[in-house]
Amino acid sequence: MDLDAFARLLPPVTEGNRAYWEGLDAGELRLQFCNHDGTARFPESPVCPQCLSPDFSWRPAKGEATLWSWVIMHQKYLDAFDELRPYPVAFVKLAEGPFMVSTVIGDVDKLTVDAPLELVFTEVGARSVPAFQVTS
Repeated sequence: MDLDAFARLLPPVTEGNRAYWEGLDAGELRLQFCNHDGTARFPESPVCPQCLSPDFSWRPAKGEATLWSWVIMHQKYLDAFDELRPYPVAFVKLAEGPFMVSTVIGDVDKLTVDAPLELVFTEVGARSVPAFQVTS
């Protein structure tokens, strides 16, 4: 797999998302939590989507999710993913509430709606990215 091509697809690290990427490098998925009403959010945003408070903190997520939906990609859209085809693209609901697009590693035959998932990390160049696997 061409890790350099894949790494070029990752979003840039900015002041707004730095805590997220640093968390992944430290082995944890960090989310923004509103300090006013406790709402967890992903992706990062300057205000809470529920109460519009700008007061938030970054905290580690539990690393648990459920599979909401998925698709197995067969079509080649980007050269960086060519060697991975077919591969699952998953829409997961984190235990804290937000949804996230990711991938599921392991036996795709085990994928079912509401399957329990656990967080795992994949190294892409010098960065870590979140992925999930079905829990037993």
